Amino acid sequence: MSMADFHSWFNARARANSFRVDRIPFADLRGWDFEPDSGNLVHASGRFFSVEGLRVRTDRPWVSEWIQPIIVQPEIGVLGILVKRFGGVLHCLMQAKMEPGNINGLQISPTVQATRSNYMQVHGGAGTKYIEYFRPGSRARVLFDGLQSEQGSWFLHKRNRNIVVETDEDVPLDEDFCWLTLSQMRRLMRLDHMVNMDSRTVLSCIPPALTRPDDTGDSFSDAILNSLSGHGHAVHDPARILSWLTEIRARQELVQRRVPLKEVVEDGWRLGPEVIDHRAGKYFDVMAVSVQASNREVTSWTQPLVAPKQSGLLALLVKRIGGTLHALVQARSDAGTLNIAELTATVHCQPGNYVDAPAEHRPPYLDYALAAPSCRVRLDVVHSEEGGRFYHAQNRYLVVEVEDDFAAEPDDRYLWTTLNQLMSLLSHSNYLTVELRSLMASMRSL
Repeated sequence: MSMADFHSWFNARARANSFRVDRIPFADLRGWDFEPDSGNLVHASGRFFSVEGLRVRTDRPWVSEWIQPIIVQPEIGVLGILVKRFGGVLHCLMQAKMEPGNINGLQISPTVQATRSNYMQVHGGAGTKYIEYFRPGSRARVLFDGLQSEQGSWFLHKRNRNIVVETDEDVPLDEDFCWLTLSQMRRLMRLDHMVNMDSRTVLSCIPPALTRPDDTGDSFSDAILNSLSGHGHAVHDPARILSWLTEIRARQELVQRRVPLKEVVEDGWRLGPEVIDHRAGKYFDVMAVSVQASNREVTSWTQPLVAPKQSGLLALLVKRIGGTLHALVQARSDAGTLNIAELTATVHCQPGNYVDAPAEHRPPYLDYALAAPSCRVRLDVVHSEEGGRFYHAQNRYLVVEVEDDFAAEPDDRYLWTTLNQLMSLLSHSNYLTVELRSLMASMRSL
């Protein structure tokens, strides 16, 4: 379909399906309750996820110890995109899907976006459409298959299976699904709140050889293509990058201890009838919602959601070094990170948390990114984060090309890498945060 056809279809799906999300008191949750002993917020089935407490100790010089609520979801879900060639052109089967935490209700999701509890139909509802293409024994060809992490600030050790499979078979087309080319997906990723987080993380994993367009004639776009190709000069070889991250993981202290949620509400957090929030009014809330959605496997339900207090900023500084575009990435540890540290954007924070912070506690390069002149900003888009667990979570994604004489500040947690080197790390688990993967997918949209 053309882009005009897509927008007509997308708007029609929004009109055809009814969506409603209302905040409710915790007492009105159905199937969810606070355990009497621990205070943990759990589902009666023992599945889906729980909200528990986490004590964290690190050796960083600021706020080295804290306690917080955390989502515990040990099961691994499937985020899968089915692709097929029409007229020799690769197309992705995408769906218009509502999630309760989405800012605008409907967004473009992968072919399959389901927790294990959902596709095993623990909820007692309808089956997950197209899941058969991603099960063992499917005749679809695997193009990518890997476990990737999710938000370490709010999840404890959460990972999902990111998988792309190709089929030659005829695929029955459900009315909430459509075929889009990778070029069309790239165009949609330039729009705010259109392509959801799960789509972005899977799209970031698609090998560049399958997606490379012709040279564009635009200097920066061609620099992205060349950096992805791996043919240019790299400041550091792959062994150096792996050794650098391994060294940080080996020396970094990150002690995580699950504790009852009742300890959290006794130590800096408050439990009210409708919200769990921090006494300082920062960070995030835990809330409850009632959902009605006509096109979901279950058409009505209630659930908890994590609601960030403010928008985040993900800014990637890039520079051409020796003729090859490099990205300045940082090794970051979050409360729920599984493997001590992962690579993320140059700036990864909620700027509002640092309004009154002393200069030495402000994230490096934050002020630089916020003050970047428009002529240096190559990407500026606002994306929603995972709407199935987070309420109105959004981040501003920036790519800033720095000046030729820009010199990174001495800090051993930052390193210049090519885009090809980052892509190579995507073939392994727990190297790139979901936020950096979103940036990678968004950069490829340029």
